Amino acid sequence: MAISASMVRDLRGKTGAAMMDCKKALEAAGGDLEAAIDHLRKSGLKTAEKKANRDMSEGRVYSTLADDQRSGALVAITCETDFVARTPDFEALLGDLSAHVLEFAPADVAALGGQPWKGTDETVEGALKATIGKLGENISIGNVARLANEKGFVGTYVHHDNKQGAIVSVTTGADAVKAAAVLRDLCMHAVVFAPEHLQRSDVDAETVEREKAIYMEEVAGKPAEIQDKIVNGKLEKFYATITLREQPWIKDDKRSVEKALIAELGEGTVIEAFSCFKIGG
Repeated sequence: MAISASMVRDLRGKTGAAMMDCKKALEAAGGDLEAAIDHLRKSGLKTAEKKANRDMSEGRVYSTLADDQRSGALVAITCETDFVARTPDFEALLGDLSAHVLEFAPADVAALGGQPWKGTDETVEGALKATIGKLGENISIGNVARLANEKGFVGTYVHHDNKQGAIVSVTTGADAVKAAAVLRDLCMHAVVFAPEHLQRSDVDAETVEREKAIYMEEVAGKPAEIQDKIVNGKLEKFYATITLREQPWIKDDKRSVEKALIAELGEGTVIEAFSCFKIGG
């Protein structure tokens, strides 16, 4: 069967695949449009498998916030080149995926992959592989986070390079407008200072003991009565470096993040959770 230009255009319109790929798919399917679509999907899966081990140091971070600011999502998708990260197809996948995470709250990337995509029989993983086949290079969902807070608000921030972002959940009695501004600052703080933990109780005991051992060596030559005081002081600085609540506030380093937020949003304000994503570097 002769494959006409209009048939190729129709298939391209439905799939977004390259013109030559559409023509080859139609030829393989004997001109049957639906069979050609299946052929392209299978080809895309094979392409994805071939590219699975390629290095991915580029990509984008994207966030979606619910209208009431009670929930939000943050996603990171990696790829091989910045060129692909700037394509409409990649950007569309990024936005759709972030909205999906907000709505369906997958526990992690693995759970996300098996979820139905846009109310169809296709899974998120299948949609990802189809995009890989279409764009011609490896793409991966690097990380996802969804936070919700019925007694406060969720805030998000993505840096201007689109490769770093943060999401936070804060319980507070402040109004939505005031909270939005402060939570954005909090997210920016998290991106800049990259805290490893929310609070000191989240730091595992082995890490703490290792730090103490290092400090004890440093004060070994000092009088015994002041060794503990010095070590405890160093531990306090250690916690203030790696825990979000205790880090010096980005806008006033004389106050901790926790104290700054209480001053801004009122007593009872508590940072409940956060996530930070960074691509490359």
